[in-house]
Amino acid sequence: MVRLKEKLCLFFNNRWLVFVAAMWIQSFAGIGYLFGSISPIIKSSLNYNQRQLSRLGVAKDLGDSVGFLAGTLSEILPLWATLLVGAIQNFIGYGWVWLIVTGRSPTLPLWVMCILIFIGTNGETYFNTAALVSCVQNFPKSRGPVVGILKGFAGLGGAIMTQIYALIHSPDHASLIFMVAVGPAMVVIALMFLIRPVGGHRQVRPSDGFSFSLIYSICIILASYLMGVMLVQDLVDVSHTVTTIFTAILFVLLVIPVMIPISLSFSQATRGPSEETLLSESQKQDPGVSKHNDDQEIIFSEVEDEKPKDVDLLPALERQKRIAQLQTKLAQAAAEGAVRIKRRRGPHRGEDFTLMQALIKADLWIIFFSLLLGSGSGLTVIDNLGQMSQSLGYDNTHVFVSMISIWNFLGRIGGGYFSEIIVRDYAYPRHAAMAVAQVIMAFGHFFFAMGWPGAMYIGTLLVGLGYGAHWAIVPAAASELFGLKNFGALYNFLTVANPAGSLVFSGIIASSIYDSEAAKQAQERHPSQWNGASILSSFLAVEEPLKCEGAICFFLTSLILCGLCIIAACLSMILVYRTKAVYNQLYGKSRT
Repeated sequence: MVRLKEKLCLFFNNRWLVFVAAMWIQSFAGIGYLFGSISPIIKSSLNYNQRQLSRLGVAKDLGDSVGFLAGTLSEILPLWATLLVGAIQNFIGYGWVWLIVTGRSPTLPLWVMCILIFIGTNGETYFNTAALVSCVQNFPKSRGPVVGILKGFAGLGGAIMTQIYALIHSPDHASLIFMVAVGPAMVVIALMFLIRPVGGHRQVRPSDGFSFSLIYSICIILASYLMGVMLVQDLVDVSHTVTTIFTAILFVLLVIPVMIPISLSFSQATRGPSEETLLSESQKQDPGVSKHNDDQEIIFSEVEDEKPKDVDLLPALERQKRIAQLQTKLAQAAAEGAVRIKRRRGPHRGEDFTLMQALIKADLWIIFFSLLLGSGSGLTVIDNLGQMSQSLGYDNTHVFVSMISIWNFLGRIGGGYFSEIIVRDYAYPRHAAMAVAQVIMAFGHFFFAMGWPGAMYIGTLLVGLGYGAHWAIVPAAASELFGLKNFGALYNFLTVANPAGSLVFSGIIASSIYDSEAAKQAQERHPSQWNGASILSSFLAVEEPLKCEGAICFFLTSLILCGLCIIAACLSMILVYRTKAVYNQLYGKSRT
């Protein structure tokens, strides 16, 4: 009995259990990605035009990305309390929207609807922050895979909830809004006490590599399965029984990862002292986390001036030897009074920064604007995917929402995996993978602009992959350059780039061009009823929502987004150039 109690204690304090629970929460946290599915019912029920719908989309993006409060609360409150606040916000925001759309509550002005959408979607930032903070602290040496997998499941949440909605089989499309309000809140409340740091850096095992490989395999199988199910349901009229079987298999795939902490806790003996020394002390030291001791708090003011410029590019052992020799000489000179010793004024790259210290660094702003242009352009596609598919003659917009969710998921998994290879095997800056992702997105936007047959499928694939890679690479890179201590605040600052890009690209550029083309088409169809004044009124009137048809609706918008992605790739390569020496210093040692 005592032995069972010990094993249960090991199970509930296993870092892999925290990781799996975080994966489940993230699977239902991607509520923002369902906006493309719920926006048509909101538009038709409340008689909005495209510009008004875009304002709701911007409010959703702001709620999805403005996480300053979530980051602050994660440093003050227990993580379970942070998750509870997010669940309450999610339920209140989307629950009220559901009441309005179904006529159970009076219709409110557009600005109030924007606030409700913001509040509801903002709950997602609490889920993301708690999941990432706990798991990055529990897996400090595997940040790329951990962030990629967690953010991947958040991206896959749209496809998972769409499949659950298909199981409900409700003729009332507004019930999807109800599910968005209730589903994530229920899952979070059920799992919130499992999400916490458990001293994961002391739980390193030789089997960790195999465990990550198993998780990756499950992720690929899950994405492939959802893609197949989605295509079958789109091409064939399946019965409700078959849909139930599809959904049951989906839940089985989601549950399988829990076998990892079960096997580690119950199938193996309690770890003995010999296993505690599996890694050498140098290997246990996490790159990117500064050692806080008195010796490192004091530096010689002349070290940076005296150090040769190419010393940071040397192999790790040779670099340390050269720096040690230089410090020895300076120490002797200091003892003779030839040089002075001072305390350093602030952290260096790879050490722990506060948000205010990071804000004065050019690296942070390069990351921010690269993310703004890259992810902002991808989010514009996600928000307008329903209208883009309708303009090209597709009736079922849900299929593209599910597709971009799956490709988004694979982009996050792949971005975390391949950027980790770049870092671990080559000690090269992680943002090189970001530049590749942004070039891929540029090709995707070009396909959208052309509107060729099948372009929606190819564009959705490329933009989904590239957009997803952003959210695996950026958090890991930020933790490497600016440390883990204030990771929550830094992460939530960077996510502001997402709605900032959407505000301009979707709220102003895409919506204005769409409504302009819609007005031109309406004038061509009914020339006698249209004049300059009526065209102007079409932009402002709530009573006369316009519909645009053809590739021209998003042609110019997509070309603009293509150019912005190319600029973002250039910014990423600038960051690669600036941080080469830093990554060589952080990870070069593992290659020697």
